[in-house]
Amino acid sequence: MKDRSLKSQVRITIVLIVVSSLLATMATYAAGVVLFNFLQYKRIYPANYYESRLPDIEEYIRTQGAALLEPVARESLERVIPLEGMDYQVLDGAGERLYGSVSEPFVRQRGEWIQRLNTTFPARGKYVRAVPIVGEQGSLPGAVLLAYELKVTPADGSGRFWIAVLFVALVAAPFVYFVLAILIFTKRFAGRVNRPLQMLMEAANQIKRKNLDFELNYRADNELGRLCAAFSEMKDELKRSLFAQWKMEEERRSMIEALAHDLKTPLSLILGYTEALIYDAEAAHTGKQARYLRIIKENAETSSTLVRQMLYISDLENSGSSLNPVPVLIGSFIRQKLSHYDLQANQQRIRIETEIHGESETPVRFDAEMVERILDNVITNSLEHTPPGGRIRISVHVQPDRVSYEICNTGQCFSKKDLENLFHRFYRGEEARSGKGGHAGLGLYIVQQLTAKLGGTVKAYNSESGEACIAFHHAITSD
Repeated sequence: MKDRSLKSQVRITIVLIVVSSLLATMATYAAGVVLFNFLQYKRIYPANYYESRLPDIEEYIRTQGAALLEPVARESLERVIPLEGMDYQVLDGAGERLYGSVSEPFVRQRGEWIQRLNTTFPARGKYVRAVPIVGEQGSLPGAVLLAYELKVTPADGSGRFWIAVLFVALVAAPFVYFVLAILIFTKRFAGRVNRPLQMLMEAANQIKRKNLDFELNYRADNELGRLCAAFSEMKDELKRSLFAQWKMEEERRSMIEALAHDLKTPLSLILGYTEALIYDAEAAHTGKQARYLRIIKENAETSSTLVRQMLYISDLENSGSSLNPVPVLIGSFIRQKLSHYDLQANQQRIRIETEIHGESETPVRFDAEMVERILDNVITNSLEHTPPGGRIRISVHVQPDRVSYEICNTGQCFSKKDLENLFHRFYRGEEARSGKGGHAGLGLYIVQQLTAKLGGTVKAYNSESGEACIAFHHAITSD
């Protein structure tokens, strides 16, 4: 069954539902017949019970003859007729009702009763037997009409219960068994289908969690089996592809790290000898030589900064540098950090505004060194892109579990491309925002990496007032 196609399994399930419900219904009907025969005449009268009583009643009517026309004969007649399931009327020779259990006539036309004598005819939803009353010398002074139904009736009070049980069982059995068969066989079918589907869902979750070391232990020669096999092949191919990419990435990182290390020493030497030449009071330099030396020094410093950033990123990505939380007063921490930029801000005629909300003088614990590095990168970037006379707005919110920062400047807004790529490695930004400096596009990538290590997030956006904003937060470490 497991190896059959889904279409075949559905068809077999439907056949099993129909056949099993039919067999169960037939078994119930057979049990009902056995029970009916067992209860017959004890608790339940069969459909022809009252009809079978007619010969005894007719014999009594023949023996009584015309005496039945007298009202005093009613009591003795009703002892013979089972009134719980049979009605009767006594008619005179003119067809008029003398007495009986019902008043509504069974024959409508005058003289019709004579034509109906010794016959059984339908009337008012019942079968009526016309029994003649034979008088002296064969006269016909009247008749007795006996009305009954051909249906199962209770013999006593408990008989009604058993009739109801049999009726409900016979009527409900096909529906009940059909529903039960649907529940049983569809559950079995769903179990066969759900098992591989659950395995596929779990496999997808494993891939989502970046775990490819698992096996799909389902084998079947049908659509689900082939789907699981294809999924397993896809997983193996993805594993090979990711391993190749990981290996290439590791090689790239190793190469960059080695290159950065190799460049660090010669750049330090170049910078050291350049400074020695610039500040050597005994060396006589022409204006051109002095300008060339300054250019060499500036580019050596830029290259040295880039090498340090590359080494720092390599350290972040490889070693996963651990946190070193310390108690920090946010107010003092922010004021001290901004004091480092007062000179540069004044030289560029840039106003720095600060707002601190929350308990700024209550110690909170976090890695102050990492947060300082984040602030250095963001504020330096803001100073670089804020025009003279502009403003940098720094807002800090101290919350019970985190500290949030918002740093906005009145420089050029971020473009759509900037917002999509700003935190990518080596992204230098749109031309309008990348004309100054000569940075390598690693500052905000470092900000993102550090923020993630501190248990927070960072985002860039343009405010409604037209400012370019960087907002980030980091978690507060419990004691």
